[in-house]
Amino acid sequence: MTSLTDTFAALSDPTRLSLVEKLLTRGELPAGTLASEADISAPAISRHLKVLREAGVIQQRVQGTHRYYSVRPEALRTVNGWTMDHRAFWAGSLDRLDDLLALDPEGDDT
Repeated sequence: MTSLTDTFAALSDPTRLSLVEKLLTRGELPAGTLASEADISAPAISRHLKVLREAGVIQQRVQGTHRYYSVRPEALRTVNGWTMDHRAFWAGSLDRLDDLLALDPEGDDT
């Protein structure tokens, strides 16, 4: 099992995030399709897919000589859970800021 840190590190790269978004939108895709639609080389895409796979964000299915990739729902549930836990923190912080601004809407110290 991979850590949330590994998941966020894998998703922090724009190319990897783009690959995940493509898989989320279109479902399982072969490596060849992902590589042909990218602005970088096939070996570079392969390295990005390996990082995502090792972080547990995507899974690979082999059929003959083809490799198919899809997003692992468990990884997204983990990210969603973390986000929702922290959403409460930010909502509370923003509510407190609203309360403070309501006390002095002009921002004056007088």
